[in-house]
Amino acid sequence: MQAYERKQLLERVEREGATVGADIPETIEVQGEEIDLRTFVFEIKRRDTVPPGERERVERAKKNLRRERLQRVQRIEEGDITREEGEELARSVIGIDRALNALESLGPTDLEREQKAQQAADRKRWMSFLQKALGKDDGGSSRRGR
Repeated sequence: MQAYERKQLLERVEREGATVGADIPETIEVQGEEIDLRTFVFEIKRRDTVPPGERERVERAKKNLRRERLQRVQRIEEGDITREEGEELARSVIGIDRALNALESLGPTDLEREQKAQQAADRKRWMSFLQKALGKDDGGSSRRGR
């Protein structure tokens, strides 16, 4: 592969909109293990939130996908590969990015925690407002003086 071809492939995989219209690969080999990536992503995305038992599995999958993506980009950068092999690697990197985007958009733990914290803060503000409106201070006694 020529240097300019390598550069084009690297620019393509790093382009911000590279995943638009890209498909998640049906299967992918990660760390020597064949994974049904598309099925896994759609199974996880189908739920509103990721159950606690699945969170570790999803985080592990994201970590492995990031590692695999890095290795494939490095093969494009440094490997003695043909143009066709480079094209295939670039397609797979973009597919991995697509899967990672789908898994990252779940954000189950932070959103749930944030929502609960927001609800607690709203309740506290509402109780404070009611106490002031009813003429009670923090101790629950009536206000002194007018």
